[in-house]
Parts: sequence; C-alpha cells; structure tokens
Amino acid sequence: MIKKLVIVFIAFFALQSYGQEGTASPYSFYGIGSLKFKGTVENRSMGGLSIFTDSIHVNLRNPAAYAGPNLKFYNEESRPVKFSVGASHSSSNLKTNSGEAKVNATTFDYLALSMPMGKFGFGFGLLPYTSVGYKLEDSDDDVIQNRYRGEGGLNRAFLGLGYRITDELSIGIDANYNFGNIQNSVIEFVYDEDGNPVQYQSRESNRSDLSGLNFNIGLTYKTMISDKLELQAGATYSPVSDLSSINERSFATILINQSTGEEFVVNEFDADLESEGLDETDLRLPSRLSFGAGIGKPRHWFIGAEFTSQTTSEFSNPIVSIENANFVNASNFSVGGFYIPDYTSFSSYWKRATYRAGLHFENTGLEINNEAINEFGISFGVGLPIGQVFSNANIGFEFGRRGTNKQNLIQENFFNVNISLSLNDRWFQKRKYN
Repeated sequence: MIKKLVIVFIAFFALQSYGQEGTASPYSFYGIGSLKFKGTVENRSMGGLSIFTDSIHVNLRNPAAYAGPNLKFYNEESRPVKFSVGASHSSSNLKTNSGEAKVNATTFDYLALSMPMGKFGFGFGLLPYTSVGYKLEDSDDDVIQNRYRGEGGLNRAFLGLGYRITDELSIGIDANYNFGNIQNSVIEFVYDEDGNPVQYQSRESNRSDLSGLNFNIGLTYKTMISDKLELQAGATYSPVSDLSSINERSFATILINQSTGEEFVVNEFDADLESEGLDETDLRLPSRLSFGAGIGKPRHWFIGAEFTSQTTSEFSNPIVSIENANFVNASNFSVGGFYIPDYTSFSSYWKRATYRAGLHFENTGLEINNEAINEFGISFGVGLPIGQVFSNANIGFEFGRRGTNKQNLIQENFFNVNISLSLNDRWFQKRKYN
C-alpha cells in the first residue's frame, strides 16, 4: 500500500511540475524553444545513447523496446511492468565578450509506464518536448535598447506499442500528442534628450497555442555473436509533421518600476492577425532519423555509438521572423556505455550498482550571425539497486558547452544533475493452483 501511495505522490508532483520553466537558455528564444532530451537518466548518463534495451528499464526513444523476451527469473512466464519518473536541475554560466551571468532551472523530465502483453509491449507517458525561458537585454554603451522575455514550451503525451517478431527482432510505434503554448514579449526603450528613459514605453506581446500529432517508428535487434558477447542495434524514424498554431499579438503602453522592473499596463490593444492570415498557422516539425549499434557482455558491460540527424532546415514558423538567424539540418553523435562489477554479488552493494559514462557532439541546427550553435557534453552516473531485485534509483551528472561568444553571441557552460526512479513489479502471474 505504501508503495502505491509513493507512486501516486510522484505522479502528482510530476504533473504539477509542468507549470515551471524548464530552461534558462537564451537560445530558447529561437524557434519553439530548446529541444529537451527525450530519454531517461540512464540514457543521458551514457552520452544520450538509447540503443541499449533490457527488460527492467523504460526506453523512451525507441518504441520497439516495449516488447522483448520473458525473463528466466520469472520461469519464462512474463516480464515486469516498468515505471519510471525523472527530474533534473541545470546550472549555467553565460558568457559574452562584455560580461557573464549565472542562471538555474529545475524541471520535471518524464513520467512513463511500460507493460508486457505476450509478444506485445505497451507504453505511455508524459514529458516536455521543448522549453522556453529567457530574459535578455540588448544594450548599446550600457544603455538598454530592447528587453526580451519568453516562457512556455511544448509538452508531449505519448502512447506506444511494440511487437516482438522474433527473440532477436522487435518493432514498435509511438503516437505523440504535442500541446502547449509559447509566450514572448519585447520592450523597445525610448529616451529623452538627456538620455533618461521616457515615462511610457511600448511593449509587443505574442502568444502561440500549439497542438498536433506526430509519430515515431522504431526497430531493435539483439543477438549473441559469441558465447559471451551480445550485439545490440537500433533505429528510429519520425516523419515530418505539422502543428496547429493559434496566435495572438497585442501592443501596450506600459510604465516600468525602475527599482523592481515590474510592468504596469496603461492601455493595450490586440493586433488584427486575421487580416494578415496569421491568426491560425501551421508550424512544421522536422523529420528525425537515428541509428546505432554496440556490443557487450549481458548484465556486465556494454559500449556503443549512435548517430542522429534532423531536417531542421524544414522548420518554419510564419508568426516569427528573425533576420540574423536561420535553421540548417541538425546532427548528433553519442558514444557511451555501462559497467556492472557483479550483479549477483551478495557481499558488496556497490558491485551490484551500474556505472555509466558517455559523451556527445551536437550541431543544434541553429545558425546566428552565420555562426553554428554547437554543443558538447560529457556525462556519467550510477544506478543504485533499491527494494525489489529489479528496481533502482539513478543519478547522473553532465557538464558541457553550448554556443559561442563570437559575433557577440553567448556561450553557455552548463552543469546538469539528473535523478530518476525506475520501479519494476510483476502484475500478471499465472496461477499454480486453482
């Protein structure tokens, strides 16, 4: 009973967490925000590697992982029901040629459940897809010209099904419903002849409410290539899809409290977006392809690599036009793995723990002032057995760099702490006696 109450509490906390900003990155200003990593803490601790699949961890990136062979521990009768929830805290140091600042963000990352159904596997969950959270100022000789603020993001509820074609090969599909809103504003400051800000300033505010479906198709393959070594490979593909965007724009005259920065609206009116054909628009989400492979000794160690490409050059958002930025095709390369000293050890708890590490190189697909915004990260973490044989708590650490301070841009040096619970239980059992 206590375990059930704990799960309900975690679910309630996760749902409430959707009201907070999930990023403090200035690069969330562009497009529909910063893309959140769709994966578990276990994946993230291995550099984002998602090709490894097993029967006790949820894999959010490949729906084929919902299906798999039964466990010998359960007399080949079933697989455990898998529940996973995760959250993270990010601390970033933002550097420009003229100064630096520190920002922090804490966010819920995912809530997911996977259930076995014979040769099928079923999964569903909730997670953020993108996050917007920035406060920027454009200055000239320490005089503020413009102030930008944004918040919101896109969330994703998914429902997936996997099927085990053979003991080695599985296929699956996720249906994702994307929903959320993005809000941003810009204040253009005006000064009098003495260089003092005038009493009334002008503010433009925009809001886009987004919704739409997209799909993710996955394939996994695993086989023993020798008495001790196992090969695992996986691939996923998400085709191009469109989101419906309902847009609003308003202009306001405001007063600003110089000590607190609080804004007071004097008068406000809504723009006529309908006459411009911008009240309802379609926003294109790019296609995504990933594939990778790795080898390892089952329940002892694994190492692999994965490549992902996204046609972000196809991204379009008619409601927003930014002159100095454009999107090109994105790519990401990850390499990582894990090590378990002795998963059957009774003498040492730490020998049963899972130690993970990895790194990734990413071209985000965003170019500003003809400078590519790239990211590099190194990650590591540990999985700690708790409670039942297959449940575990995971903690991961990641540090890296995003962007550049060339061309008056911002370089982010970030450090992330990620935590999760991966709980497993056996819900469906064959009766031995009637």
